[in-house]
This record gives sequence, C-alpha cells and structure tokens, in this order.
Amino acid sequence: MAVITKIEAQKRKEDRVNIYVDEKFFMAIYKELVFTFNLKKGQEIDPNNLKSILDNEMYMKAKNKALSILSKASQSEKQIRQKLAKDYEEDTIDRVIEFLQKYKFVDDEDLASRIVNTNVNLNKYGKNKIKQNLYNKGIEKSIIETAIDDIDTDKEFENALYLGKKRYERLKNEDPRKAYQKIGNHLAYKGFNYDIIKKVLNKLFNDVDEYSC
Repeated sequence: MAVITKIEAQKRKEDRVNIYVDEKFFMAIYKELVFTFNLKKGQEIDPNNLKSILDNEMYMKAKNKALSILSKASQSEKQIRQKLAKDYEEDTIDRVIEFLQKYKFVDDEDLASRIVNTNVNLNKYGKNKIKQNLYNKGIEKSIIETAIDDIDTDKEFENALYLGKKRYERLKNEDPRKAYQKIGNHLAYKGFNYDIIKKVLNKLFNDVDEYSC
C-alpha cells in the first residue's frame, strides 16, 4: 500500500493543497476534500482508487461552477475553459466541456447564430463589427466565417441606410463635406465595409430632399 507522506497548503491558492504519496507529488485538490475524505499524513491508501474518487469530486465542483457561470450568461467553449483554468486541471476541464456540449449547455454554433441575430436585427451592426464581437466571445474562426456568410447583404445595407439616415438628421445643417465624412466614419465604426458605406453616402447625399423632410 502507498502512504500519504505530506499534505501541503499551496502558497498562491489558500483553498488548495498538494497531496504527496511516497514522497512524490500525487495531485492537487481543494482543502475541504481533505476533511471530506479524512485524509492525513501517514495514511495508507490505494492510489488509483483515491485518485479516481478525488478526480470525480473535482469534476463535480468544476461542472457546478461552469453551470453557475452559464446560468448568468451564455458562454463559448473558450470562455468556459478560461474561467475554469485557474482552479482546475485540463483533464477535468475537458470532462466538463464534454458534458456541457453533450447537453447543449455550450454550443458555439448556436451562440454565434444568436449573436448574429441580435447584432443584425437589434444593434444593426455591419459584418466587420459582428465578426469582432464573435471573436471577442472566443468563437472559432470557422464558425465565425459561416455565421457571417449567412448575413443577408440587402439587410446589411438596409441597416446601414437606417443608421446613416439617423446620423444625417443630426448633421444636415453642417457643412456637407464634414457631414459626409462623419457619417462615413460612423458607419465604419458600426462595422460596415467600404462598398456599403459608399452606397449609403451616395443615397443620402443624392436624395437630400427625401432625408431632410
């Protein structure tokens, strides 16, 4: 039988301890598990059995933390991994991600679709800004590209025209050249590409009467 030779508190994480078996590092666990399983120096153990028990305990804690995070807001796989990484080993996190994906608690494709829907229909952003928002959410490039490709070009122009018209109403008494530049910059900030911006500006400044009524 193996023997626990040391239980040492971690310096950076006060709620964690390192377990040593036969003078060698065995694993890191939460301090409370030492008391839960009545672990102590000099105790004889079956290493494989103990590791299995403690791994499952750490997995349950990691899973519960992930579910708590997800109850507040949707997260990408990358975000969940980052938020668990400071407290749990990679193997434990992999198990949690597998569970979350199996039961659709984490679904990056669905998340990307919902973000695009909100950004297009509510925020009225252009593709460039939406792409950046998806990237900031930690979504993979291939999923981002697919989601962006699904955005209707006519809808994007419609949104750009709507935002351009609103900004024109605020600037219509300014020098036309300055208003032109400000509206272009505003639409670029909202994520629209050059071609759409140019089309909107031409529409606005060629149809002044329509948009100044």
